Amino acid sequence: MGECKNRIMANFKLKGKQLRALGYPQSPVISVAMNIMERNYKHSTEEEVISILKAILANPEEYKNDPVLGAIAFKLLPKVKPNELIIDLDPSGIPYNVFGREFIEEGAITQMETASRLPIAVAGALMPDAHSGYGLPIGGVFATENAVIPYGVGVDIGCRMCLSIFDIDPKDIIKKEQFFARELNEATVFGSGGQLEDPVDHEILERAEFNSTPLLKGLQGKAWKQLGTSGSGNHFVEFGIVEISAGDPILKVDAGSYLALLSHSGSRGLGANIANHFTKLAMEKRKLPSEAAHLAWLGLDEEEGIEYWIAMNLAGDYASACHHVIHEKIEKQLGRKNIARVENHHNFAWKEILEGKEVIVHRKGATPAGKNVLGIIPGSMTAPGFIVKGLGQEASLFSASHGAGRKMSRTAALKSISHEWLQENLAKHGVKLLGGGLDEAPHAYKDIELVMKSQKHLVETIGKFYPRIVKMDGGKVGRRKSEG
Repeated sequence: MGECKNRIMANFKLKGKQLRALGYPQSPVISVAMNIMERNYKHSTEEEVISILKAILANPEEYKNDPVLGAIAFKLLPKVKPNELIIDLDPSGIPYNVFGREFIEEGAITQMETASRLPIAVAGALMPDAHSGYGLPIGGVFATENAVIPYGVGVDIGCRMCLSIFDIDPKDIIKKEQFFARELNEATVFGSGGQLEDPVDHEILERAEFNSTPLLKGLQGKAWKQLGTSGSGNHFVEFGIVEISAGDPILKVDAGSYLALLSHSGSRGLGANIANHFTKLAMEKRKLPSEAAHLAWLGLDEEEGIEYWIAMNLAGDYASACHHVIHEKIEKQLGRKNIARVENHHNFAWKEILEGKEVIVHRKGATPAGKNVLGIIPGSMTAPGFIVKGLGQEASLFSASHGAGRKMSRTAALKSISHEWLQENLAKHGVKLLGGGLDEAPHAYKDIELVMKSQKHLVETIGKFYPRIVKMDGGKVGRRKSEG
């Protein structure tokens, strides 16, 4: 699909499966969206149309008064019946901490303010990479009492980072560039609907949870076909160089330079279907004011809440398995085992202790940063990622950012960044890009160095990862014509 994204709308026809892959629910909204986009955006590219549809899905409230797109937003907004009881929000809300306030857009602050007024709210924090999301902002950390918010976790349940470090001379990336590029191309498939031609077997597929509910049973086949694949958008698999300045007793890797493999992806169609199913149930069960509608929750003492918790944890383990399949394929081709592996979820909910009481901590685009907990915070395709160790700060709910964070929407990036600029920037940093669209260009992201400075009290940096060969979904853009 990546090669087709620059087609003009008039030359292609939207398909229902494309919208479902984005997370659009099975309802009349799909046909409405297809008709409106085909009538009104025939001179836009497929990539631009998909970006607009993603934006409406992420925040339908913002588009409800749009003369054209409002009809799509209306179908996505919760329907309130006459005389139906709407749960009141607390007028003042709980206090929450903000890290790197100067880097955070007002939309994210507004969303966190709304969340803080929920009757189940206990504590909250915004990370320095925060920006507007769907319900809870991306970069939002939110603790609740005996309740889980499906969209406080997000659509891509268990989206995570995974880093494998190898005792291989990093100069080999330059000497054997074509070999490493080939291995990335062969190790995984990208895209929202991507599946493997020859699916692999894994113990995750034998988990009893798949037989616990009709929903999970129906998703097992899709999960099998997508195991070991990667998503679209900002998901990637890349080779790079890890620099460790001093040995660390937790990481257990000596100071030096190493070749490494870093991946970023989530639970694929399994997680998306779980998220949409249980969000719908939560919204039917608890009616909230429109600005808080997608923050509807399920109690962990309710059947639906228990089922979501089981499904969420399964999706998280499945996301981890997807990374392991990719890394183990590449390890086999390298003929080497990793000397260290670091991985972490950043779209998940955990049972944790806060001020002596068990709470549910939602991290929607946030890295766990408990005392001595290892994690990966990526930059962009040309900026370094950081291997970090948590300092266990309760003020941030034991969390840190999950990346640099976007400073520019996908639509704005497509309009303002040229292929020529991207190619020059890649060449300047010595990065070879396989796939990847302009909406993921480095300029669309905040400065990771500034983001890290604003959370120096939350995590300690123990190493850096510098991307060199990056594989993503999207158009084939690179430093040379042969790099496609």
